[in-house]
Amino acid sequence: MLPLVQTHVSVDWLYANSNLEQLVVLDATINKVVSSSSVRIPKARFFDIKQKFSTVSAPFPSTLPSKDQFEKEAQLLGLNKDAVIVVYDDKGIYSSARVWWLFKVFGFQNVAVLDGGLPEWRVQNFPLEHYQEETYPLGNFEADFKSELMTDFKGIQAFQNQPEALIIDARSEDRFHCRVDEPREGLRRGTIPSSKNLPYTILLNGYKLKPKAELQEIFATLVDTQSVLVFSCGSGITACIVALAATICNYKNLVVYDGSWTEYGSLTS
Repeated sequence: MLPLVQTHVSVDWLYANSNLEQLVVLDATINKVVSSSSVRIPKARFFDIKQKFSTVSAPFPSTLPSKDQFEKEAQLLGLNKDAVIVVYDDKGIYSSARVWWLFKVFGFQNVAVLDGGLPEWRVQNFPLEHYQEETYPLGNFEADFKSELMTDFKGIQAFQNQPEALIIDARSEDRFHCRVDEPREGLRRGTIPSSKNLPYTILLNGYKLKPKAELQEIFATLVDTQSVLVFSCGSGITACIVALAATICNYKNLVVYDGSWTEYGSLTS
């Protein structure tokens, strides 16, 4: 097995290693309608965040699934313990970071985000193929829940009172400063007290992440003496992009607030 020591890989790397026996490419595009008319990176498997890898009965969107659910759905995708997983989406880096973080939460390390995703793959004129109906041999993937990587409403309230913790909000400046309505109908404007704003878009150059040195400069303007970084956003998706960038910058003790502002804004007034 080829260990993926890096958090993200280039489209060139993926193309060059496309024949790796244990390589599994996952398409993490949200709200994708998979049909014979939709395209994918060759052999990609659709990772359905919303329906199969979230708790759909939860009151908030994209809620963390249970350990058993994640393990079962991963096995149905044919994922094995020795897999080399690369995740992409159709925006560049968006929901792929959430999937990368989910694998970390469930104890799997050999996973990377495809930098630039499908748009960058297209720019390089690498091959695409149409989806076809597929089933996979049941995998032997085993989940090991790392609870310290995710927090909830009670946990975020505790972090607010810890001087060693910094809450970073990945929403836009307009949303963070309550200048525009939240996109979720009925959700009030607002901000988690004591949080700082780092819009995830600042971390990107077009479809791709900025170089490590630039990311380090961005984080240095926010992080002071804090040893724990807690990431929030609207519903727990783009917070994972900031977690990805922080990992690249070698920050440790990273936590994602699963419910993010959708939960916090609904449970407070």
